[in-house]
Amino acid sequence: MDLLLNLLGGFSQALTPTNLMYCFMGVALGTFIGVLPGLGALIGISVLLPVTYYLPPDAAIIMLAGIYYGGEYGGSISAILINVPGTPSSAVTAIDGNQMARQGRAAQALLATAVASFVGGSLGITLMTLFSSAIASFALSFTSWDYFAVMLLGLVASASVATGAPLKGIVAVILGVLLGTIGTDVSTGVQRYTMGYPELIGGLSLVALAMGLFGISEMISSAGQYLSARTRQRIRIRDMLPERAEVRRSVLPAIRGSSLGSLLGALPGAGATISAFLAYVLEKRLSPRPESFGKGAIEGVVAPESANNAAAQTAFIPTLTLGIPGSATMALILGALMIHGIPPGPRLMTDNADLFWTLVASFWIGNLFLLVLNIPLVGLWVRLLQIPYRFLFPSIVCLICVGVYAINLNVTDIYIVLVIGALGYAMRVTGFEAAPLLMGFILGPLMEEHLRRALQLSRGDLSAVFNSPVSTLCIVLTVSLIVGPSLSRYLRGRRTRLQ
Repeated sequence: MDLLLNLLGGFSQALTPTNLMYCFMGVALGTFIGVLPGLGALIGISVLLPVTYYLPPDAAIIMLAGIYYGGEYGGSISAILINVPGTPSSAVTAIDGNQMARQGRAAQALLATAVASFVGGSLGITLMTLFSSAIASFALSFTSWDYFAVMLLGLVASASVATGAPLKGIVAVILGVLLGTIGTDVSTGVQRYTMGYPELIGGLSLVALAMGLFGISEMISSAGQYLSARTRQRIRIRDMLPERAEVRRSVLPAIRGSSLGSLLGALPGAGATISAFLAYVLEKRLSPRPESFGKGAIEGVVAPESANNAAAQTAFIPTLTLGIPGSATMALILGALMIHGIPPGPRLMTDNADLFWTLVASFWIGNLFLLVLNIPLVGLWVRLLQIPYRFLFPSIVCLICVGVYAINLNVTDIYIVLVIGALGYAMRVTGFEAAPLLMGFILGPLMEEHLRRALQLSRGDLSAVFNSPVSTLCIVLTVSLIVGPSLSRYLRGRRTRLQ
């Protein structure tokens, strides 16, 4: 009963004209910023953070939160249409989403993305409403071994995203891990692989890597193909609707992706990216038609999109209830809370209960705004494909360069994105996938950090990884992912020989 009263009180505040206006502004700005290659929620929040100094605390946080989860959705639009993910978490959406666009089904892919994002966000908000304290306690109970095992599972699973030879996926992951080691070692302060360049002391920029691998390489590889391969996209309402068989195939992936994203989003440092990759791998493993993944399977769009949007919602749980931001974007939102004199932590739900429940209610309203705003805009986004590519491609390259420069105000990042773009194009030509490399770059340094910390706490005892049920389960799943395909091929071959 108290929960219902608190939620009703939150809606009464969130539905005021002022809060509604800032919620809509945040969602709209976040979507627009997410669509632009090279930009993202981090830049949007950084630019608008000073504006919130003059706003009431609830309106300020509502707008910044809308930019965050609106940006997560917007990043998938450019990923589907032009194979340039607006955010790292939407990189896996581009695998099947862009293939659907190339087949003349961009409108269906965008509609599926909008609905999956709404489903994932709704489940994430529901869990946040009902179990914030319990989920926060669960996240806080994670040990370094647990984090290491989860990230090891993510690395091995990301190799499964690649189509073709599994060895190429593994090589791409290892290359990503090696690129992630460039910079200063957080444990010892030793500079690694900087080659004497002070610009590399802080490591490679994630945005520069993602934009180079997907954006620049896409521009290079598509420059000659698109001019002769353009197709006019249909944008009538009935053409946006997927076939009934695709709708049936999308229901369970949306539920599984939302559940997985809700769980992993609450873990500091895990977030939307690993949720999207693991959701994609899970669906590919469970699908009766795994060969369709990478060729325009709608499940390959629905699962990661529901996962990353669910994770975007539950990412607020550790930030608000524990004061532990799981990403740089969450750290900015945490800073906005503190600027307004609201200390995050376990007492937030009691000392500032009105603000907490107003935020929860605004998340519901914001997700509804996303759905209502973007379904009518599907036709507009699809029309982007009709822009002549002699105008579109240079504009995208310009936006990518501006975006990567704006993060650190470092010209070197522009050179890095161009070099990485050449590497991404070489990987395309030789049949290597870029998504596993990106996952290795993100998770490799985090996995190394948690492994070192775990070994220090256990005094070098590797068997301590089996002391926790979470880490034990993750290790078992990791081994099954490695051994499973070889074992199944062996059993099929043996069965064939016996017949």
